Amino acid sequence: MNVKLKERLELFSTNTQTMKKDFFWQEMLIKRLAALLYAVENKNIDCDEIRKCHELIKKNTGVFSTFRGNMAICIASMLSLSENRGEQLSSTLAVYNSMKESKFKASDYLAVAAYQIAANTDQLNYSKIIGRTKAFYDGMKENHWFYTGKDDYIFAAMLGLSEINVNTGAARMEQLHERLKSEFRFGNSIQALTQVLILGGESTETVNRLLRLRELFRDKKIRMDKEYTLSSLGVLSLLPTDVDTIADDVSKAYEFLRVQKGFGALSVTNQELLLLSASVVASIYADDVKSGILTTTLSTSITNIIIAQQMVLTAAVATSAAASASSSSS
Repeated sequence: MNVKLKERLELFSTNTQTMKKDFFWQEMLIKRLAALLYAVENKNIDCDEIRKCHELIKKNTGVFSTFRGNMAICIASMLSLSENRGEQLSSTLAVYNSMKESKFKASDYLAVAAYQIAANTDQLNYSKIIGRTKAFYDGMKENHWFYTGKDDYIFAAMLGLSEINVNTGAARMEQLHERLKSEFRFGNSIQALTQVLILGGESTETVNRLLRLRELFRDKKIRMDKEYTLSSLGVLSLLPTDVDTIADDVSKAYEFLRVQKGFGALSVTNQELLLLSASVVASIYADDVKSGILTTTLSTSITNIIIAQQMVLTAAVATSAAASASSSSS
């Protein structure tokens, strides 16, 4: 394992333990996400600053605001990593309200999508980017209404922020979907995968690298082609290095994290650990990218893709827990 990757993994592990102790009552998946957000920025987690930003959110939103929901700590963590927190939050809330006026539905996903837009463009472009985001989302809905929902808001915002033409992008996603639906089982995850892949450009080698990487992982007894990790496989296939090295790095990262405190099999599922391992590996390569198949757009979107993946997994765990509780009480 290269030194930089080992240091980043150690930082993530340390951040997780710090977060676990300091935010005792928060959902563990969200705490790991906060720890990861700091780690991909190569920073030690600052729980005091996260707490201050959490209080800032509560002061500026109502009791029933989505911003106080499941992803409050995630948004507080992102705010704590920004320079102008008050201004960033105000801009995010303004974008959020504008998106609701554009018929987006209130949700944790919309809150994060609004943060993305506010953080990555200026006020003069809000209307344009929201319009592009809605156009991308409507295109997804038209082509795949059954799979398209609130969990696509974050990816739609990333596409809205890109330079990709809406019509061309929608057509490219549909081409990729047709090509990949026979290779992978999970329809909603395939849609997320196609959204990631078009962020990486128009390379004809994209699908070949993706499928080759899948096989390399399978040879290592690793399944990155499952429901909650499929879009991560897409990110990895776009990284500017050979696929053998990528597969080896993710495998080593997984093995390293699995033996760290708090990352055992009873604490973290295989899919989440693979997601986390792939995210750390992707962040290492994104640090140094200057050219190649990983475009600037994807490089700046990796954090948002990580959040989107983790949110879907968190929602699935919460639904499973609720169903289990209901079954036990009946």
